[in-house]
Amino acid sequence: MKQLLCATLEGIEAKTVEVQFTATKGLPAFTIVGMVNTAITESKERVKSALLSNEFTFPPKRLTVNLAPSDLRKEGSHFDLAIAVLIALGNNDINMEVWHVFGELGLDGTVAENTLLYPIILSLANKGAITKAIVPNKSLHKLSKIPNISFYGVSTLREALDLLTAKETIAHAQSTTFDFPTTLHNEQPYYHHEHYPLDFKDIKGQEHAKRAALIAAAGMHNLLLEGSPGSGKSMIAKRLQHILPPLNNSEMLDCAKLEILEGKEPSFAPLRPFRSPHHTSTGASIFGGGSHKAQIGEVGLAHNGILFFDELPHFSKNVLEALREPMEDRHIRISRVNAKVTYDANFLFVAAMNPCPCGNLFSKTIACRCTDLEMSRYRSRLSDPFLDRIDLYVQMHTTAAEDKSSYTSRQFHTKVRTAFEHQKKRGQKTLNGSLNDCDLEKYCVLNEEGQKIIDQAIGRFSLSFRAVSRVLKVARTVADIEGVENIQKEHLMEALSYRKR
Repeated sequence: MKQLLCATLEGIEAKTVEVQFTATKGLPAFTIVGMVNTAITESKERVKSALLSNEFTFPPKRLTVNLAPSDLRKEGSHFDLAIAVLIALGNNDINMEVWHVFGELGLDGTVAENTLLYPIILSLANKGAITKAIVPNKSLHKLSKIPNISFYGVSTLREALDLLTAKETIAHAQSTTFDFPTTLHNEQPYYHHEHYPLDFKDIKGQEHAKRAALIAAAGMHNLLLEGSPGSGKSMIAKRLQHILPPLNNSEMLDCAKLEILEGKEPSFAPLRPFRSPHHTSTGASIFGGGSHKAQIGEVGLAHNGILFFDELPHFSKNVLEALREPMEDRHIRISRVNAKVTYDANFLFVAAMNPCPCGNLFSKTIACRCTDLEMSRYRSRLSDPFLDRIDLYVQMHTTAAEDKSSYTSRQFHTKVRTAFEHQKKRGQKTLNGSLNDCDLEKYCVLNEEGQKIIDQAIGRFSLSFRAVSRVLKVARTVADIEGVENIQKEHLMEALSYRKR
């Protein structure tokens, strides 16, 4: 029995699959076993045609291909190349090194690209489960971004066979680096962009909201903007994406993986994701799901980026309450009869809402026409436990004719990067918004005056333990923006001013 290695996706994580082959005496037949889907079953015809088109004799024996382990559901056309290679080699010796082989075969033996290769190989690389791989030449420009793997690109079945039998030596592709502005911390590069297609200078007035947006970006703190229609809530939310903190190599590769899982071509740009589902979206589309296979949803696709809910109270009550877990734990669990998957979901939650159903409660020129009952129903859609997870709450009023532009996105981004450097120099592994209890005690130390302010706030505003920790995290970010080592009184006061009463 001969075998090569391949892999399949289970959720968004890859599992190694052994491709085993035997040819035994009996009536000629070709069987692929191992809980395979239709794409793999159909590979029999692609493999036959590819072999016969390249002057290989299809063995007149009983051919059996087993994809092990047999209790793992497998899918994808990228198993074609490994199956064809094993059949073509027959009794010939294979280079005994551990090879992963990926590629979809054309009927003429050409090796085609497959969209699943990048997330599969990146997942294997993160687990240290792959060192050498034969892949389609067309995929090298994407795959070579993944470090510590020797990739050998092939265009045809013949090239793959020559490589495995050591008849021909192909130089492996060199790992490529990202060409973006870089900041080094502990010899680890962090990349950022300097292109701002959506600029904060377009927003006139609303200085309090823009300040809150700066703090939210610098520490990845959850933000809720409440204001009249046209006050600039969505404008601020959409511009946040371009001033978020830099990304390291691993985070950029993860962002590219999420783009591929969404069906897009990866950009490999240091730009964090921005997901904005409509308020009519189902719970399955937002959190992920599926009857046989747990698919990733908007919450998972927003990992390391922004999840924006416009018209927040119009989202389903079940969706808003289910959102509490990923906002707190930074991951989402999808449990189905046939699959149980956990996705990372470390996102910045941004929401926008009107102050009342008609939207005119804050207006100085238009009277609100909502009844008390309508107002009560509208407000009751947001529970206190949900609002307790919001770090920054801002009320925005209508703009006036004399309002002017102030800060640009470039200026904001510079302040965010400065705050980011302060956080990294302290040795933080996460940004301020994701600090755990141990890190909170280490990095958010208060002096006697600061502790007195917090004690007074707990009694006056009935702050929960969660609310206190979030106030401390926001105060830590404010201090970082100002370039101050320790949290001062004014930083705590500003952080408390953003709590929803």
